[in-house]
Amino acid sequence: MATNIESLIEAAKHLSPEEQERLLVALRQSQSISEPRRITEIRGLGKDTWKSIDAQDYVNSERDSWEN
Repeated sequence: MATNIESLIEAAKHLSPEEQERLLVALRQSQSISEPRRITEIRGLGKDTWKSIDAQDYVNSERDSWEN
């Protein structure tokens, strides 16, 4: 795999500046990295899961499970 990447890098060096820019744009567009998200966007997520559970009872049961 590394030799394939090295070959591609070497081939890219022989492209014109316009072609290199086009290649960079295409590579950036092909990445599936999404924009950074704010933590506040997930506010309330899963609240229905915890609706009927007492927080202190849950913590106590988790602590008890550590000792057993």
